[in-house]
Amino acid sequence: MEFLVEFEVKIPEGTPESEINHRNGAEAAAAAKLVDEGNLVRLWKPRVGTAGKVLGLYRAGTETELDALLKALPLSDWMRVTITPLGQHPNDPEATGSRPTAATTSQPSPAANRLPEPCLTKVYRLEATLGQPLDVGDIAQGRRRIVPLSGGTFTGPEIKGELLPGVSADWQIVLPDGTALGDIRYTLQTDRGDLLYVQSRGVRHGSAEVLARLGRGEDVDASEYTFRTSTQIETAAADLDWLNKGIFVSVGGRQAGGVIYETYLVG
Repeated sequence: MEFLVEFEVKIPEGTPESEINHRNGAEAAAAAKLVDEGNLVRLWKPRVGTAGKVLGLYRAGTETELDALLKALPLSDWMRVTITPLGQHPNDPEATGSRPTAATTSQPSPAANRLPEPCLTKVYRLEATLGQPLDVGDIAQGRRRIVPLSGGTFTGPEIKGELLPGVSADWQIVLPDGTALGDIRYTLQTDRGDLLYVQSRGVRHGSAEVLARLGRGEDVDASEYTFRTSTQIETAAADLDWLNKGIFVSVGGRQAGGVIYETYLVG
């Protein structure tokens, strides 16, 4: 059976942006799964009218079966749903014999291969001070340096606290052209006492002139070079378990006496 489904989404006031982005990402993944399973045929949104309204064409064995599928959606408790069962119309192209050929129907629908687009939600901004680098010297991969992170603070929409010195540093390799490959490991403590172990793999690169200025310890605007990392976070705090399951990226900025990392959850 086919059904016309009308959704109207209303987000509760005060909902954190991180939860909204997480749910939207999960909703897109759930919709893609329904496409693969043949339940979701099309989705539309009105060009004008109520914001948050969506129309969908669905297929299911019964209305009860469809209702169960819709109630399992990540946004279900924010949605008002109206289901209209559809019957055949005598002027419908399929009813009059204007059906796709077997060759056409054997091809997968483009929607079946559609994947949700990722979105980024800021988790925290860390501003850290740097200690005196330890220059190990030239090795096979490049010049090895160990740069201590000697302190700092981090703030975000849901967590904040400080960086713990003595258990935080960047074990980096500097290539002949000045590119820095970072192996950054640091420990954060939230203002509630929870510990976060963070490990990032990153690269900082730019023009020879800009990298030379960074090498001399000058302040260089972060727009003049690229400093990016892939990041993992571990914690034993039960209410922060979502950090253990997240995929994160960070944007970095090097300063004369410190470094800034803005870390984002990929949703």
